[in-house]
Amino acid sequence: MRSVCVFCGSNPGRRPEYLAGAADLGRSLAGRGLRVVYGGAHVGTMGALANAVLAAGGEIVGVIPGLLVDAEVAHLGLSELRVTGSMHERKATMAALADGFIALPGGLGTLEEFAEIVTWAQLGLHAKPTGLLNLLGYYDGLLSFLDHATQERFVRPDHREQILARQSAAELLAAMEAWTAPPRAPAKWIDADGSDIVPGRAPGRNAPGAEPPGPIAGHTPLPRDQAR
Repeated sequence: MRSVCVFCGSNPGRRPEYLAGAADLGRSLAGRGLRVVYGGAHVGTMGALANAVLAAGGEIVGVIPGLLVDAEVAHLGLSELRVTGSMHERKATMAALADGFIALPGGLGTLEEFAEIVTWAQLGLHAKPTGLLNLLGYYDGLLSFLDHATQERFVRPDHREQILARQSAAELLAAMEAWTAPPRAPAKWIDADGSDIVPGRAPGRNAPGAEPPGPIAGHTPLPRDQAR
């Protein structure tokens, strides 16, 4: 990894350990010579992360939509600040700039960003490590949900294993640096019995050798390499 995207909260949280943990992550990233990409604000855990990276002499790139610049929450002392036209463009830019992704404790925005980047990995759109910095057990409930979703066969076990979680920045970064992308699953989807649901086969026709349905009228499939 040469660049890590960190999803942060715009609020500081109730306990001081959240801001301290964000700052520790910033120092750890800078100490490893990793460029940091984040949401570009000076408030909440975003500000704590950015200020720690800068104080440690690291490089940090903020990516922020114009509407939040207008709200005067942009951090103006960063190595680089990129202003986007929308939230969607912001997320796509952050993803393109990063070789790995970390979520600090945060609210719905942080959860949405992390869930989307993990979903992209499931779909084969990237093969980059994803991790939760589980300060004070903040993400214990989410991890339990993911385990339950896996047991109930809404999430593939190999997809669940792609989500790393550690309680300290040092442990999480070590796990991410040691991570290797697993072989791509034969399909994202699984049936009630845990077997693969292969695209192009109708429900109930997933047995080996089953004939796929005919093409969809008016639709020209992409070549497989372009579909990814």
